[in-house]
Amino acid sequence: MTGAASASFTADDYEARMERAARQAADAGLAGLLVAPGPDLVWLTGYTPTAVTERLTLLVLAPGRDPVLVVPTLEAPDAERALGASALTLRDWTDGKDPYAATAALLDADGRFGISDNAWAMHLLGLQRTLPGTSYASLTEALPMLRAVKDAAELELLAAAGAAADAAFEEIRSVAFAGRRESDVAADLAGLLRRFGHSQVDFTIVASGPNGANPHHEVGDRVIERGDMVVLDFGGLRDGYGSDTSRTVHVGEPTDEERRVHDLVREAQEAGFRAVRPGVACQEVDRAARAVIADAGYGEYFIHRTGHGIGVTTHEPPYMIEGEEQPLVPGMCFSVEPGVYLPGRFGVRIEDIVTVTGDGGRRLNNTAREMVIVD
Repeated sequence: MTGAASASFTADDYEARMERAARQAADAGLAGLLVAPGPDLVWLTGYTPTAVTERLTLLVLAPGRDPVLVVPTLEAPDAERALGASALTLRDWTDGKDPYAATAALLDADGRFGISDNAWAMHLLGLQRTLPGTSYASLTEALPMLRAVKDAAELELLAAAGAAADAAFEEIRSVAFAGRRESDVAADLAGLLRRFGHSQVDFTIVASGPNGANPHHEVGDRVIERGDMVVLDFGGLRDGYGSDTSRTVHVGEPTDEERRVHDLVREAQEAGFRAVRPGVACQEVDRAARAVIADAGYGEYFIHRTGHGIGVTTHEPPYMIEGEEQPLVPGMCFSVEPGVYLPGRFGVRIEDIVTVTGDGGRRLNNTAREMVIVD
């Protein structure tokens, strides 16, 4: 997380997050949470190690106990400067000592713990060797909604990231597409995201013509031609919070079929958005968007979920997919991004980030969803 994002939160905010996480762990029947460097640690403490190495760094949260951050001695000064540091105890360990023994002293010997998805296997195995009676579950499995509901400051940062992505799209509409490589346009998009405040660009998909039928097309050297449909999907982090938007443009005048498919996806995206309201299961957003496409005879060409959560990462729970019965809660943020992908021909995807409000949803992306013609 960048300094600008950290400045939006206080030590009290981080303390409240750690307390909430410990309570949720107890409610889930866990003895505590073990949080390695990564998005969960940033969100809980404001601390990002300068470099993630083989040395163990681990936040230990347990109900009824003060939070403890186990950290290498040489990194302790940086950890002390984190905004959330005043709400926890630092326990440093020096090279040559056993970090797992230091951590084991903080854990119930037969407890079940939630652990960061991105924790290194060597650290998990080290803890298991030291405390063979313990067991572990990934945080995504044990507490999938830990970061899902955003507070007002987080929503403000997500809205700013969405507005920056929108500004990048408004600019990219005016650049030349025909006769240039996909990689050229992708570089333009990356530059625009950075110009509008992104510190990190996670992806710039530019999928032209038949490449558009691959939702996660890797940008290549294909030269964009007049008559191509072009899927643009781009985002990253601005002040520590994510953007992710998709629009599909056309180089020159589209055919009637291309317009019809684009209009269909736009209608499906609108249906998904209108399904958003508190108490509705995540799967209902997927069902609403998917029904529009299926009813038009294109159901087999909508080959991915309708959406994913977003926050300090660009993909996180909750997911808008059949079988996800998690009810929507005000403050949740996620994408609504149906698509149709016709193999060997073209694809269309339209994506907005949406947040749940008290009585519905609010879009954090507001550029045109109608067909955009580019040169």
